[in-house]
Amino acid sequence: MSSQLSVRDLKALENASGRPFSGLFIVRRLTTRTAANGNAFLGAELGDRTGSFNCTVFGDSPAYEPLKAAGEGSVILAEGKIEYYQDRFSPRLARVAAAAPDELAAPGAMDLLVEVCPEDPAVLWADLQGFIGTLSHPELRETVKAVFEEIGPAFRTAPAAVTIHHAYRHGLLEHTTHMARAARVLLPLYPEVDSDLAMAGILLHDTGKTLEYEGALATKRGRRGILQGHVVLGYQMARKAGLKARLDPVRLERLEHIILSHQGALEWGAAALAATPEAVFVSMVDNLDAKMGIVQRALRQGPGDGEFSERLLGLDAPLLLRPIDGSG
Repeated sequence: MSSQLSVRDLKALENASGRPFSGLFIVRRLTTRTAANGNAFLGAELGDRTGSFNCTVFGDSPAYEPLKAAGEGSVILAEGKIEYYQDRFSPRLARVAAAAPDELAAPGAMDLLVEVCPEDPAVLWADLQGFIGTLSHPELRETVKAVFEEIGPAFRTAPAAVTIHHAYRHGLLEHTTHMARAARVLLPLYPEVDSDLAMAGILLHDTGKTLEYEGALATKRGRRGILQGHVVLGYQMARKAGLKARLDPVRLERLEHIILSHQGALEWGAAALAATPEAVFVSMVDNLDAKMGIVQRALRQGPGDGEFSERLLGLDAPLLLRPIDGSG
């Protein structure tokens, strides 16, 4: 059996088509599909701390039943051969087995599997608490504090997305704090924007994701996420907290609107289009940090010698990985 390699190591191999490999991976997504000939196959996303890849497992493969039985969120030992489909890394699995308990209990094993944000979560959380403290309007500040008192532990560990941006442990905390840091710099340029409302909207805009997502190792949308979604769930929490804090109706309405419109477009999941200065500002800062989060993650995970990443969801393009002072 070949030595176990990380996703980054596998993608960095040159002229590797047909090369055998093995590795320990989290089953991040698993769907059962039917081919044109009526035969079932599995579409799987496997990953570790360094990245992920998609592969197809057909019903006649010896890996089909073990992978299907393992299910999403499990850890598997996978063996196969490296292949590419339309220039994307898409290996063919030959064998799959559930990871043995002693493999998962080995020192550092879970650290190699679970992707986390690159910054210290304690520092990010302290920064976020500081931003709450900067809110000068008393009832608005109490509204934001009340939401975080309810969801704090979940918010500190939750990802910000299933796949596209900040989709790893502590990603929601990282994304929100980065947005607040950016807003602190940008708000003086736009005096038309109420800084308290905009900052409160940034802090609360994605809090519904603590209720939308579930899963310890692999993130997926739970029942409430599917039936309502994080935009509505976040709106509900903000409204409940605002009413309890006796936030005036004008500010409460505008805070709710920020949350309902922050996705930027109806096809992206917004419940309304941004129609106040604060909502426009927050949706733009959200889009900025989401896109740069994709960039930062691709630069961290990109193979050292590669010139471009694979096509990235959210950017709809590959990313040039070489720094300006390099040959690119």
